[in-house]
Amino acid sequence: MADDSGFLLSQMMEELSVEFQHINVKLLLHEPEPVDLEAIVPIFHSWIQDQVSEDLLLDVASYGHVKAGPGVVLIGHEADYSLDHTDDRLGLRYNRKAVLEGTNQERFERAMRQALLALERLEHEPALQGKLRFNGRDIEIFINDRLIAPNCSDSLNQLEQELRKLLAKLLAGQSYSFAYESDPRRLLGVRIQFGRDFTTVDLIKNIGPAPVEQVS
Repeated sequence: MADDSGFLLSQMMEELSVEFQHINVKLLLHEPEPVDLEAIVPIFHSWIQDQVSEDLLLDVASYGHVKAGPGVVLIGHEADYSLDHTDDRLGLRYNRKAVLEGTNQERFERAMRQALLALERLEHEPALQGKLRFNGRDIEIFINDRLIAPNCSDSLNQLEQELRKLLAKLLAGQSYSFAYESDPRRLLGVRIQFGRDFTTVDLIKNIGPAPVEQVS
């Protein structure tokens, strides 16, 4: 009789694995001088007018008056984009809200790609005169769903496995380091620092285009 133990173990692991949804990606920005977040409001409105994203864009909300807050948010049907200042760390944040089909890895790649494309658009926005750009090294990835992914060791171990596969592609084999958010009251998340600087163009090229069959 064939040994089915390997198959059974694989099946059990698949059943126990977390299906990561509501993935957030935050790309930290270089801040050579203070950024007027209100200047982002008309830019985000123009994105709605032109529907520049794969996600349906609906409205803009400004929280620039809130210290270390959500900043300026471009509200979408499937996802939100924002110039986020949470924890006094300014970055472009992509917040996937709608459930997305596919594998964990496909969902992480899509969230990363959407964040990078949005930041690249801001970097080339004439009205900002190059004042907003990726700092080259720092990103944050977290799961905005405490029910499916509580901030505990089991979820973190599975998240790390997925992120190592993602980063192998995103960074083309270059080095990186992890820093974890250990407070169980906060979202499951990881801060990642690259071993060398990358541009958004570098990372978009590495992550590659979206699959043709992929839809929002």
